[in-house]
Amino acid sequence: MYDGTDSTSYESDHTAVKVQSRRRRGSIARSPRSQEKNMSRAITHLLIGGLIIMTMGVPAATTANENDLKLTIVNPKNLYDPTPNGYSTAVIVPREGRVAYISGQGGQDSSGALSPDFAVQVQQAYANLRTALDALGARPDQVAKLTVFVVDHDMSKLEVLTRNVKEMFGAALPAQTLIPVPKLAIDPMLFEVDAVVMLE
Repeated sequence: MYDGTDSTSYESDHTAVKVQSRRRRGSIARSPRSQEKNMSRAITHLLIGGLIIMTMGVPAATTANENDLKLTIVNPKNLYDPTPNGYSTAVIVPREGRVAYISGQGGQDSSGALSPDFAVQVQQAYANLRTALDALGARPDQVAKLTVFVVDHDMSKLEVLTRNVKEMFGAALPAQTLIPVPKLAIDPMLFEVDAVVMLE
């Protein structure tokens, strides 16, 4: 028959054996902290791998040249200067397939003088348009669209308009819109033409 002391001593020894046994097993199995590290590594590898795959699937961004983000304003010296009136002769939009928008050209000469004759104004307006195209390095067959404005338009003016368009563009006739108007920017002005130009 055991007294309390022996019983306590036995349980203490037995407990010690169990503790030693657990430590031996722990030396073979990975500790919770080690498992956490391994799990963290695995997650990191998955994230990195996913990021690489996503990056490969996304087109690379290109850095635009600062100059590519600016419009080019063209005001030829041998044309009447329109800037005091709040516009430019032409504006070039950057990028491939650039488009230039030529402001309305009237029949004024380089000094701003206007003939009172409608046919003379139309002829001079298309000459001014040709000068603007030259300043852009463009040809008449690169003009995609014309818009013409005619003061007090009537059918008798079509012959003058058609003749001047054919003389300038030949067979490469651009799209065109004619807009009859009661008046233009200044009273003596009877005709105006603007253009959309495709640049090479």
